[in-house]
Amino acid sequence: MEKLNENIIKKPPVVVVMGHIDHGKTSILDYIRKTHIAEKESGGITQHIGAYQIEYQGKKITFIDTPGHEAFSQMRSRGAKIADIAVLVVDASEGVKEQTKEAISHIKLAGVPMIVVLNKIDKPEANSEKVKRELAKEEVLVESLGGKIPSVEVSAKTGKGVNDLLDLILLVAEMENLEADVSIPAEGVVIESYLDAFRGPTVTFILTQGLLKEGDIVGTTSTFGKIKKLENFQNFPIQSVLPGDPAVAIGFEDCPRVGEKINCFPDIETAKSNLVFIKKQTSEVLEISPEQKVLNLILKADCLGSVGAIEEVLNKIPQEKIVLRILKSEVGNINENDVKMAKSGKALILGFRVSANPISQSLAEREKVKILLFNVIYDLVEEVRKYSQRFLEEKIERINLGKVKAIMVFLTEKNRQIIGGKVIEGEIKKGVSIEIFRKEELIGKGRLINLQKNKKDVERVLKGEECGILYEGDVKIEAGDILLIYTEERKKDYF
Repeated sequence: MEKLNENIIKKPPVVVVMGHIDHGKTSILDYIRKTHIAEKESGGITQHIGAYQIEYQGKKITFIDTPGHEAFSQMRSRGAKIADIAVLVVDASEGVKEQTKEAISHIKLAGVPMIVVLNKIDKPEANSEKVKRELAKEEVLVESLGGKIPSVEVSAKTGKGVNDLLDLILLVAEMENLEADVSIPAEGVVIESYLDAFRGPTVTFILTQGLLKEGDIVGTTSTFGKIKKLENFQNFPIQSVLPGDPAVAIGFEDCPRVGEKINCFPDIETAKSNLVFIKKQTSEVLEISPEQKVLNLILKADCLGSVGAIEEVLNKIPQEKIVLRILKSEVGNINENDVKMAKSGKALILGFRVSANPISQSLAEREKVKILLFNVIYDLVEEVRKYSQRFLEEKIERINLGKVKAIMVFLTEKNRQIIGGKVIEGEIKKGVSIEIFRKEELIGKGRLINLQKNKKDVERVLKGEECGILYEGDVKIEAGDILLIYTEERKKDYF
């Protein structure tokens, strides 16, 4: 780490990669990780921790490997200034999509320098100039069109242009003059957190100022603790963390939320005084109008960062007609208790980067509980949209009950008749619908208002029995007509 003086150092740039779901963000990050982190060193990476660091041209670059711009938005909404540079990835063969526009909006609101990456340049249909013009319409003007935003053409598939992108990142970082003071109390931002069965709350963070060491007292607005162990992004033990470096900390009392600021305190009591009571919205406080329907959800994910990102993007789905109510959201694999809760709450279980054990799957099949598993947030959200639409469109199931042959018409007035007949198939009951057939042709429909047998009101009449029917409808029934008796039921359970 280059020192400018005793306390001020140059810190590595922290880069967030954003863009549309299928435009190659993950492919670019994976290519950089595989080609710029030595295999023998990266063997220590045992799980997705949310950030990693490479060394290129003798300088370090830190990449935030988040579920997408939803998580980045969470960090920004909690006042966290974490990213120094934003890389906007656009498929050169597809151009600007809706999520591209959302990413642009997030980058502008964060106020960080942008680099445009035109990916999939190896495709025959790639058209960089067309994409640049589309970006210009979104007020993203690249240098080749007279703007100030640098751009680069890459192929994550072949690796073409990836080193040019890294060169650009270092150039922008140099122009930004990124510095940090290691003499002040340590500050950082939570990137990911989850509960490890053996190690307890495990927190990925990036330090922004100061120097964090084992034994330091740390806290956020939701939790605190004493650092028992520090690891780098490859899970190797380290003694201290410098600004701009991603690291993992063990020692927090609970899992902090993604985007929370980490501060260093002189003692536990001072750290406790920094806590802020956070009221989590529950289903009980939802206001639901009579015109709205409710789709209950249970969300299980790999880490708190994913939970928060999914909750945020689900809340953005229009809910004028149907309310999405999350009964439970937590970290971990899907278990039997989740299935039991889904059964009692008529809920859909959503799993993100988790699994369901065989016992849970068997119970879900037996109880007819739907479990949906995803690895991409966009796919999860689209599936919830589809289920919401199906939930709105009530299914009507028709059930044929029986047939009556009209023998005699006793009374006719306005749109009502009293019919004497005999049940020739199935059974009939009052309060159901009637279709009238004359010489095998459907001539009209009506309602069976009342039913009698032996001049007494009854609920049902069986095959072979005679009956009296009070019929209401526009078509007049005649002796010899066949009356098909049926009912319709609305089905609401689509899971």
